[in-house]
Amino acid sequence: MSIPQQGGGPVDSRDQLVAYIASGEKPRDAWRIGTEHEKFGYCKPQKLPLPYAGDCSIQAMLTGLQERFGWQPVLEQGNIIGLERDGANISLEPGGQLELSGAPLETIHQTCDEVNQHLAEVKEVADRIGAGFIGLGAAPIWSQEQMPMMPKGRYRLMTDYMTRVGTLGQQMMYRTCTVQVNLDFASEADMVQKLRVALSLQPVATALFANSPFLDGRPNGMKSWRAHIWQNLDAARTGMLPFAFEDGFGYERWVDYVLDVPMYFVYRDGVYLDALGQSFRDFLKGELPALPGEIPTLSDWADHLTTVFPEARVKKFIEMRGADGGPWRRLCALPALWVGLTYDQEALDAAWDLVKGWDHETREGLRVAAGRDALQGEANGVRLHDLAREVLAIAEKGLKNRARSGAGGLVPDETHFLNALKESVETGRVPADELLARYHGDWQGDLSRIYAECSY
Repeated sequence: MSIPQQGGGPVDSRDQLVAYIASGEKPRDAWRIGTEHEKFGYCKPQKLPLPYAGDCSIQAMLTGLQERFGWQPVLEQGNIIGLERDGANISLEPGGQLELSGAPLETIHQTCDEVNQHLAEVKEVADRIGAGFIGLGAAPIWSQEQMPMMPKGRYRLMTDYMTRVGTLGQQMMYRTCTVQVNLDFASEADMVQKLRVALSLQPVATALFANSPFLDGRPNGMKSWRAHIWQNLDAARTGMLPFAFEDGFGYERWVDYVLDVPMYFVYRDGVYLDALGQSFRDFLKGELPALPGEIPTLSDWADHLTTVFPEARVKKFIEMRGADGGPWRRLCALPALWVGLTYDQEALDAAWDLVKGWDHETREGLRVAAGRDALQGEANGVRLHDLAREVLAIAEKGLKNRARSGAGGLVPDETHFLNALKESVETGRVPADELLARYHGDWQGDLSRIYAECSY
């Protein structure tokens, strides 16, 4: 989750919030790709999650990365809770999951180089302290009670609040990992088309990247337990957003939605103030109980935007949020999929033609089916396996049309980053299927083997 936002003057009108979203508009030649991925760290001897402090710990990881690779520390109440370098940052999820939020880059080639460098740096420090890292959508064995809590104020507030809404919020916070990509838009109309495609096709990403079939040491009945969690969390801030498909949807309607999402906190002077369940609309009027008489700043609005969790999210860019964390090849495949679908207008139009006739029940049905059955899922006559095949063909054409070369011009485009996904479509098997086959096959039900065989 995000490092606290900084800067921005006072805000006293809805129009300023709309303008903040609209300020993200960029011409096509300025569009960039920002890839984020989370991973679980563990101490190798015990195969238990990394605590915050100690010789084998999150603190040791962050300090090691800072000292060896030139990252600058981010502190909260004197604790190192993140790192920054060259437009990228490393942050912590509530249970110590380590997240890279990559710099805005021009090509998938650059993104993959960034991922490679990051994982190499992490491995070097991890090897020194006796830690390992693994890419999965959900912690396969560790119980909720075994997960540490990172020393970040927003997480203390959220942990309590999650017991009041939904049923699986704390599992989401402490025992899941994702990979996502952040993409730009040129105009309000471009944002609307991209968001509608993103929401409609997020189940395809969920299915192709499904990688969380275990929980508490055994199969959980889902291909993506992480997706199941998001379907049973906080309805006020999650979901497929049917209003985004209504006539007239745009920046203003998005702002109205976010304004109606209950607040978590306000960040002041290094401290997270409890604003759980309070209204940002009241904040605009200077009537927020947590800060009576004060009006928000733009950084407060930016913070609040990070507390809405639909399947795709608009800030000054669009976040694609449907995929489980996974192995190295998938970390590069996720941005390739969405860049191919949305950064070429011919591909974006083709993707919209594919989904524009669907109703909310179809979109929601595919969302549920993807978490449960991955490519074997279907809803209202739409089979995810068939849909994924069509979607990948569109994405591949979009990447060919972009024609962004790599390796000094030796690689003509970015299409090879889709290969892992094309293999899944050819076989019908996604990472969760492979893990389940191993578990019931040569692992003989010994899930502890997942650490040695599936770590980075």
